[in-house]
Amino acid sequence: MKNLSSIVAAGVVAAVSTSASAAVVVGWTMPTAFPTGAGTVPTGTSYVPPMAVGAPAGQADQGANIAGSEIKSVHALAAATYTSPAGNGSQYAFSSNNWSSGDYYQVSFSAAGFTELSVSWDQARSSTGPASFTLLASTDGINFTTLLASYTVLQSGGGGAPGTWSSTTYNPIYTLTQALGAGFDNASTVTIRFQSTVTAAASGSSRIDNVFVNGTAVPAPGALALLGVAGLVGSRRRR
Repeated sequence: MKNLSSIVAAGVVAAVSTSASAAVVVGWTMPTAFPTGAGTVPTGTSYVPPMAVGAPAGQADQGANIAGSEIKSVHALAAATYTSPAGNGSQYAFSSNNWSSGDYYQVSFSAAGFTELSVSWDQARSSTGPASFTLLASTDGINFTTLLASYTVLQSGGGGAPGTWSSTTYNPIYTLTQALGAGFDNASTVTIRFQSTVTAAASGSSRIDNVFVNGTAVPAPGALALLGVAGLVGSRRRR
């Protein structure tokens, strides 16, 4: 028969395992088309589930920390326009054109309650779109850490492309993943930028889809307290 300490320990392990588990912190699958046109977008509101009625159009549609999250694109050229073409296995993506060096896609969210963060995303370009980007992250939106000094964006469609994005078929060759590092654990605000490093203006488009930030949920205080109880019981049983 199991003694009391082993029973308590088993219960604690189960409780902590449940609390400290991998989860989606925020995710953008672009379930609805963004407003099209010029200027920094998305703007306006979304009325398509699973987003809440009246939620900002750029708010994440999946994850534990949806509230206050945002995705947007910033361009220096006024000629930049924004559309919602087919995603990588999803109905829509977020697309923009007329890229200059320093233009970017950006997501912001709270990482409160999560550690061991990583970001994954799908990105593609047109034949004349920017091919070189850098991945940056910040906890204050001002000072950025370089996560990837350079990454290459593959062309979707046209001669030489490894595949064309489709709303019904996901192609994993367009997916990239990167860990954020311990400096972003449990941060109240995290900003991630996918920033163009083209040396000359690129008139074509780049599109992004399925942006997910995953992390390990921090054990609840109650579960941590149980660890102390288990230790105390085990100690008494050994005396």
